[in-house]
Amino acid sequence: MFRKLSIFLLVFPLVSCAQLQQVVKNLPQVQQTPTVDIASGLREALTTGIDKQVSKLTQKDGFFKNELVRIGLPEDLRKVDKALRKIGLSSLADEGLKALNRAAENAVNEATPVFISAVKDIKFDDAKTILLGNNSAATEYLTTKTETALYQKFNPVIKQSFSKVGADKIWANLINKYNTIPFTKSVNADLTDYVTTEALKGVYKMIAIEEEEIRTKLSSRTTTLLQQVFKLQD
Repeated sequence: MFRKLSIFLLVFPLVSCAQLQQVVKNLPQVQQTPTVDIASGLREALTTGIDKQVSKLTQKDGFFKNELVRIGLPEDLRKVDKALRKIGLSSLADEGLKALNRAAENAVNEATPVFISAVKDIKFDDAKTILLGNNSAATEYLTTKTETALYQKFNPVIKQSFSKVGADKIWANLINKYNTIPFTKSVNADLTDYVTTEALKGVYKMIAIEEEEIRTKLSSRTTTLLQQVFKLQD
């Protein structure tokens, strides 16, 4: 009797274990939650900035009537502006200032694919740190990584835009007028370099504006990826 009971007690756990294994085997597999791609989320935020904010710069008066990015005169040309206004050529001075901004507006329109390509190609060394950084951390990182290369690509576009909007002729006339004023020192400013630098600053500033919107407003997170990534920041 004792022997039969012992055998029963040994077999029962084995049967139960086999049954449990079968039950587990037949259970549906639980899917693991996919890892959120923070780097892709940051790229999408920057691309959204180009789509929503930088595109505004390409419109007429996109630079000229936007106080955040409006291009003023470089320091060495402010004396030109002041002198021309003193002799009654304020309208010419105004035209020259507007021409700089028109060139920037046209150039950004032509070079927008260059900016988008730069964002897509960027490699985030530490995406998590950038995500948890300040409200423009991704844009600052983009600036650091792309500004020099973008300048080289953007500068020829600015030069073409100067010719396209007539800014080169306007400024040639304006500087010639100034150089004929008695007791003034002749100037020959490199406006292409200046406007290239200022236009790039404007582009990065507008991207930063959209990045801050996405970081601080749930309604600006218009895709699933943006929602997933910036929820981690919250």
